[in-house]
Amino acid sequence: MRAFLLALALLALPLSGFAQAAGPAAVNVVSEATVKAAIKDYLVQKAAPLNADITVKKINYQGDLKLPAGKVTFDVVAPERWEGYGPASVALMVRVDDQVKKNQTVLVEVEALAEMVVAARTLERGEVLSASDLAIVKRDLAQVQGRYFNNIDEAVGLRVKSTLRANAPVRKDNLEKVPIVKSGQVVTIVAENDVVRITATGRAKGAGASGDLITVQNLSSQKEIAARVVDATTVKVDF
Repeated sequence: MRAFLLALALLALPLSGFAQAAGPAAVNVVSEATVKAAIKDYLVQKAAPLNADITVKKINYQGDLKLPAGKVTFDVVAPERWEGYGPASVALMVRVDDQVKKNQTVLVEVEALAEMVVAARTLERGEVLSASDLAIVKRDLAQVQGRYFNNIDEAVGLRVKSTLRANAPVRKDNLEKVPIVKSGQVVTIVAENDVVRITATGRAKGAGASGDLITVQNLSSQKEIAARVVDATTVKVDF
């Protein structure tokens, strides 16, 4: 009887009087789709200044994440020199309550279609461009090397430096200004300010387009000076 009464007394004690087995820790499951969405948001923001049609073609990430309970945040960091298009390896950091719980590299690829000037036909070296020689199309920036024109008017009047095939993007290093002053040509040198205007006869030591800075020789003093091309017969000294 005494043993039975002791058992009843023990059952009546509060549970806090005994050590309890620890239950499983809370787990926060973050889906693969959620992780990819965070990476995609970053890529779209990175490419926004390109003023192009952006398509995220690849995010090489797989699997759900099992994380401790808490506030989950994502940090995605691209290489410093990556311009926001083409293939890249980005760093993905996943934090829970500001503590890094996962850090890995993810391969991505972004297509950026931007309007650019292309050759409407084969353009030969030495041709001076008119609007009919050019067209506007959308091209993937990853397939274009160098700075390109996005406005036909910017290219009109420039001269082709080397042959361009039809439909090829027209880059800024493909073209050059047309010189209006030739090397050896006699020009008028002008030096002026609000008070005085001085002119002299000179000889160009190099060719130059409008606005170019060239070296000219003052034929009276034989001194060589730098002057800016104004038109086909005049250069101006800044002073």
